[in-house]
Amino acid sequence: MREKIVYELKSLYRDSFRIRGYEFGKGEDSICVIGSLRGNEVQQMYICSLLIERLKQLESQGYLTNTCKILVIPCANTYSLNLESRFWPSDGTDINRMFPGYNLGETTQRIADGLFERIKDCKYGVQLTSFYIPGHFSTHVRMMKTGFEDIEEAKHFGLSSIVVRSPRPYDTTTLNYNWQIWCCKAYSLYTKACEEIDEKTAKEAAEAILRFMYEKGIISYPVLGGYKSEIVDEDRMVSIKSSSGGFLKTLVDVDEQVFIGQTLAIIYDPYTHVELEKIISSQEGKVFFIHAKSMVYAHTSIVKIKRNI
Repeated sequence: MREKIVYELKSLYRDSFRIRGYEFGKGEDSICVIGSLRGNEVQQMYICSLLIERLKQLESQGYLTNTCKILVIPCANTYSLNLESRFWPSDGTDINRMFPGYNLGETTQRIADGLFERIKDCKYGVQLTSFYIPGHFSTHVRMMKTGFEDIEEAKHFGLSSIVVRSPRPYDTTTLNYNWQIWCCKAYSLYTKACEEIDEKTAKEAAEAILRFMYEKGIISYPVLGGYKSEIVDEDRMVSIKSSSGGFLKTLVDVDEQVFIGQTLAIIYDPYTHVELEKIISSQEGKVFFIHAKSMVYAHTSIVKIKRNI
C-alpha cells in the first residue's frame, strides 16, 4: 500500500487542504473507489476504510494482480467533515455538483478539477454516495443513462438491485456523469446509512466492491455470495409523500415487503403530539428508501416503494 496526496490546495491562514489516496498494485489505473465528497458522509468513508484494510491483507498475501492499480480515496472533503457540514463551509457549495471542475474557478471548482484530473482515466469508478433527502436505502448500485453506461458490468457487484435512470440537467456536473463521459465505467453505491455507521451494510458494500474487482481480474481472491441483480428503472419507484409536517414515526424498514393500505409511518404535531397524518401505502412492493429524520416538512418523500412487477 502506498499513501499519496491526490490533490493539495494551499491555504493562507491554516494548513493546506489535502485529499489523500491509498494505492495498491501496479500497472494501469484500473479502478478508483471514492468515499465522502460531502462532510456528513461518514458511512461512505467507513466503507473505504474497510476496503483499505482488506486490500492490505490481500496485497500481503499476493492476491493482487500485477497489471492493475487500485486507488481508494476515503474522503475528498475533510474541511466539511471537521465542521460537520454537508457542503463546503464557506459558501455552501457541493463538490459533487462541480465536475469536471475549473482550475481558475471557485474553491470547490478547483478541488473538483484537481481530483478529476487524477481519477478521470481509470477504467472503472465507484462512488460511495448519499441521497439529497436524509434517509435509509436498500443497498444498491445506481447508474445514469448517458449512452456510455454498462449495466451488464454492474451485475458483477452482486447486489440485489441495479437502478437506472435518465439524467436531469443538474446531473451533468456530478462525478458519476463526468466519469462516464470520459469513458470510465462509473457506478454509484448507496447503502442504508450516511451520517452514522451501519456495520452490516458497510460490510455488504465493501464485499460487493471486492467481488467486482475479482470478477474483473483486478484481484485474484474470490468473493463468494451475492445476488442475481434485478435491473430496476427508476420510473418503477413510487414516492409516498407527507401532507403534514411534524414528528415522524416510521413503522417499516428498508427491504420490507408492504401492501396497499398498510400504514407506513405516522406524523404527529410537534407541540401537542396529536396525530396529524397516517402515511398509507398506495402500492404493493418492497421498501427501497425511508426518510430518516425525526422531523419532516409537508410534501416530503417519506417512503419510496419498488413496485412489484
